[in-house]
Amino acid sequence: MAIVANLWNRIIEWFEDRQSRTKLVRSFNSSAKEAFVQGIVPVMMEASIVKGDPKYRHRFSKVFEGSGFRIKAYAGRQLTKNDIVNIGATILSNEILVRRLVVLGWDTLQIHCDVGNYGCQWQLHDYIMIGQNGE
Repeated sequence: MAIVANLWNRIIEWFEDRQSRTKLVRSFNSSAKEAFVQGIVPVMMEASIVKGDPKYRHRFSKVFEGSGFRIKAYAGRQLTKNDIVNIGATILSNEILVRRLVVLGWDTLQIHCDVGNYGCQWQLHDYIMIGQNGE
């Protein structure tokens, strides 16, 4: 009976995590659209779940569900590396968002634009400051 209960708990946890991941992506996309419409950001951004970098895996990585959090910036032109790094830095500076991404199973942040093949990626675990006291 304990085996069945344990299996059931894992199934419930899997569905809750999946729902939370989907909700976060939808929320990000909704906020990004609104920020673009209001002129707060100069490019339209859209998040999606993709395959993460296997070198970045951590204890919570959701390998089979996609451990990469990709943001595509729709600028209508090739963004410079500096532009892409600035978008990444903005995301990574939000420690609550990054911790939420890690807890929900993402290990890789990817930023790409809609023109060209260039993009950047970061290991999310490096930005959550586990064990640091803010000094």
